[in-house]
Parts: sequence; structure tokens; C-alpha cells
Amino acid sequence: MTTMERVSAAVQLTKPRIIELLLVTTVPAMMLAAGGWPGTWLVIGTLVGGTLSAGGANALNNYLDRDIDVMMRRTSKRPLPTQSLSASAALVIGVTLGIGGFVVLATTSNLLAASLSTAALLFYVFVYTMLLKRNTVQNIVIGGAAGAAPALVGWAAVADELSIGAWIMFAIVFMWTPPHFWALAIKYKDDYAAAGVPMLPVEKGDAYTLKAIIQYSVVMVLVSLALVIDPAVGWLYLISAIALGGWFLTLTLRLRREPALALRVFVYSNLYLTLLFGAAALDSVIG
Repeated sequence: MTTMERVSAAVQLTKPRIIELLLVTTVPAMMLAAGGWPGTWLVIGTLVGGTLSAGGANALNNYLDRDIDVMMRRTSKRPLPTQSLSASAALVIGVTLGIGGFVVLATTSNLLAASLSTAALLFYVFVYTMLLKRNTVQNIVIGGAAGAAPALVGWAAVADELSIGAWIMFAIVFMWTPPHFWALAIKYKDDYAAAGVPMLPVEKGDAYTLKAIIQYSVVMVLVSLALVIDPAVGWLYLISAIALGGWFLTLTLRLRREPALALRVFVYSNLYLTLLFGAAALDSVIG
């Protein structure tokens, strides 16, 4: 392999698309904490540190899941199953990025943000990947705490504390995670079954999973409305949350009738979260 091919494989190891979604929740949280734009250099430092930390977590996840990734069509093209990188290289990359993320956040923002980011990495690696993922259908539900942590990191980077607004943003992402990933799990149910991963559709079936998706989606929408108690949030966010929530619930209800739409719902759920947090960020500026 050429040097560029190895660099490309290393980047793929960090799951850039997942990182993009995590960062979508970080900047709006920073803006709400600041009541506007928190400062360009602080945003850059927080995004760089968060990217390094999330990339490290994903690299370590790839390292630990290399045995099941090779069994699944969706993950069989990742760097370790294709032997584009060695397992030891993935381990070194993951640890290095994780340490780098802590250092960058500690130096550009504060120790609280750095500690929260590293705690999320450790939770994702040791609790979700090593303990929950292969042993319980609640893997995504509990493991969602790691994916929701960037909202806390962003808020802490600005305020050096966590107020109720930070925890509501965390809760939105936490409740969004099961419907998001269960839609994907329905699409790739056979993959998860072949790899022995007890995802909800594998263990309980599609009908049970579709009902759970709707239930979590309803709670998610209700939690999203609670963010209006934050002083930086106004009518723009409230109207957006109602409209986007109605749209998302309509999608999940349609999914129950047409399970073949699972992958489309998975993709649309990314758009929902992006637009919702974008509305919160915009409201903090114009409000």
C-alpha cells in the first residue's frame, strides 16, 4: 500500500461520518451556553479536540470489533477486515487520538470538557463495545450515552459547568439514538444475526422493534420541547421542534407499515437531529 492509501485507511478507521454527526451537536450546545457565538478559536479548539477523541473511540471500537466486522456485509470493507491496517496499528491510533483529544480540550477550553470527552470515549470502548454490544438488546439504549456526550462537552467548553439546558440536549440525543440505530438494525438484521450481535430486531423481531422505535421517538420529541426553558431558546426553536418532531413521528409510523423504509428512516434521522440543533443554534443568535 502507498502512504496515501494507509492514511486513507487510518481516516476510515475513525468513522468520519459518525464524527460529523457528533460535531453537529457540539457547536449548538456551545452557542446555547454562550447565548450566541462563543468565539471562533474556542469553537475550533473544541471541535479539534472532540474530533480527536471521537476518532480515537471509533478506532478502538474497530480494533475490538474486528472479529465480527469481517462477518457483516456492512462492515466487511473496513480497514481491519480488509487488512488495510494491522490491528496493532489501529490500537496505537485509537490510544494516540484519545490522548490527543484530552490534551487539546484541556488546553483550548477547560478540564471539565476534556474529562467529559475522555469519559465518553472510555464508556464507548469499555461499557458499550466490550460489555453491552454482544450481551444485551439494551446495547444501543445504554450505549447511547457516549454518542450524546458531545452536547455536554460543547456546553462545558464554554461555561465550565453543566446546566439544565446541557442535560436536555444530552437527553434529546440519548433518546434519538435507539430509533436511529434500530432502523439500521432492521435493514441489516441478518448481518447482526450472523455476527452474533443481539440487536433488538434479531432477538425480538421487527414488529417489536418498530413499536419500540415509535415509543422512543415520542419521548424524544417531548424531550426536545423541554429545551424551551433555556433562556437562549425562543419561538424559532419551538416551532422547528414541533414541525420536525411531527415529521419524524410521521416517518416512524410509516416505517411500521412499510419496514422496507428502514434505511431511509435511518438517513432521515440524521437530518432531523441536524435541523433541530441547527434551529437551537440559530435561535441563540437571533433571540
